Amino acid sequence: MADQPPTGPPPASASSEQSRLKGHLGHLTPQEEAAFAEFKKVCADRGLYQPETDTQRASHEDGTLVRYLRARKFVPQDAFAQFKDTEKWRKDNNLDALYEKIDIQDYQEARSVYPQWTGRRDRRGIPVYLYEIGKLDSKKMIAYSQATSKSKSKGPSPSRMLRLFALYENLTRFVMPLCSAVPGRPNPETPVDQSNNIVDISRVGLKQFWNLRSHMQDASQLATAHYPETLDRIFIIGAPSFFPTVWGWIKKWFDPITTSKIFILSHEQVKPTLLAFMDISSIPRKYGGDLDFECGMLPSMDPDLRKCLNIKDAKHEELFLTGPTRWVDSEEGEMVALSVGSIDGNPHKEAVATMSSLAVRIATNSSMLQSQRSHPNFSATQLASQPASQPTSATQSRPQSKASTAPPTQMQAPPSNAAQPGLKQLSQAPQMQPQQMQPPMGPSQQQMPQQPFQAPQMQPQQLQPPIGLPQQQMPPPMGPPQPAPQAAVAPGSESVLPNGSVMKSQPATFDGTNEMQNGGAGPPKSINMPPPQLSRMETQYMTPATEPSELKNFQ
Repeated sequence: MADQPPTGPPPASASSEQSRLKGHLGHLTPQEEAAFAEFKKVCADRGLYQPETDTQRASHEDGTLVRYLRARKFVPQDAFAQFKDTEKWRKDNNLDALYEKIDIQDYQEARSVYPQWTGRRDRRGIPVYLYEIGKLDSKKMIAYSQATSKSKSKGPSPSRMLRLFALYENLTRFVMPLCSAVPGRPNPETPVDQSNNIVDISRVGLKQFWNLRSHMQDASQLATAHYPETLDRIFIIGAPSFFPTVWGWIKKWFDPITTSKIFILSHEQVKPTLLAFMDISSIPRKYGGDLDFECGMLPSMDPDLRKCLNIKDAKHEELFLTGPTRWVDSEEGEMVALSVGSIDGNPHKEAVATMSSLAVRIATNSSMLQSQRSHPNFSATQLASQPASQPTSATQSRPQSKASTAPPTQMQAPPSNAAQPGLKQLSQAPQMQPQQMQPPMGPSQQQMPQQPFQAPQMQPQQLQPPIGLPQQQMPPPMGPPQPAPQAAVAPGSESVLPNGSVMKSQPATFDGTNEMQNGGAGPPKSINMPPPQLSRMETQYMTPATEPSELKNFQ
């Protein structure tokens, strides 16, 4: 029985928030936090990790280090052994430079024979990949094998493995940071560092399985050894009757933790299981969903993701989605996608897309912004006049990351039905003029605006706080002071209005539920706001450390 494949869907708890966040940044137990601190210290003492200083970022993101700990059950010495092997492997094969120089055509050929991102995410924000093994016929695989054998490898790893490595680099350096930065996803304090995979093995014969065994084994062994804990689930669909026969040697490709994440679904279980993890709009049509996607097509980005991006044109969008791409941070607080690699032997590096600074700000919920708004002397004018690249008191004299960059107040997320401007146009978004905020006048005017800016489609006095930012104490209004329609007076006292009439104030209370008492006469004497939301920890996503000066060549 031990060799029987794991049939049936995962338990209902597998799609829960508690299951997803266990062992991830922002949700570590005290014991896991202690193991994480010890692991970082061991890596630093052995010269494999440089902690963050006042003048430079850490050599590795926290999210990357935690993955090694999860893979080794939070045993620091075991995690260090795997991390050391990976660092040596990367250095021996010069992987950072290879990703920058890989031939784009070679990269796209490798992409065609391995799992492909659909452009969608599940309900937890994790990217969804599709792998249709039935499309890997012998003719296609022979052509791919011959192409990889002609490539010359300068490192100890074979060429076919180096092409495959580039796909994992794209996952960790492009797809995961992109999914992490999308506003509105659950648990934005935790970076996205895994993927979901739908593996379709329908119409695959035993002979084809045998011929593909080395090809699939390469992917599983590379991920297990050097990209640990990047897999959330594998849903196997269309398993043939002989699958229990081949399961005995398939499971040897994975470690026990990865094997526990594989689920073999019957035809009746496919749609209900996928719906437990993702919306029907993110499920390919052939599996009962609404998404028009098959392997070989361009990823179909979901609307929430696409509306945060500014892509120059269709040509750049194809490079953005199907070529080797990585993110860098601009001085304006934006995430800029660089298409890298080489074309016809010539180095290629081009800025192809930008995620607006407003989207990045909402996604990371800047701790600098929260600390400023809670300061009694904070002024919205100070925030508006502060350069995006100016260090805060908590991060003096070090390069700004997405979580610590002061968000520009002039930037707006582009509407989903608007034409996408170019990279340079994005930084020229019109400035919004602040409006004088009025105190509440009675039961019909009870909403207090939470932010000192106004979206174009909103009317004054109906402003809502930007999504993703916690409600906090309203900063002083910007602009010249204007007379309020009604001055606050002590309860029971009299005051003369501009028209000569006498107004006698009545006591007013506020119960914290936006309902004025005593007929709503006069503004409340005091407002008991609910406890503010806890500030999120600064999240360092998986974008490698880069200097903003790198972008000057593309502007």
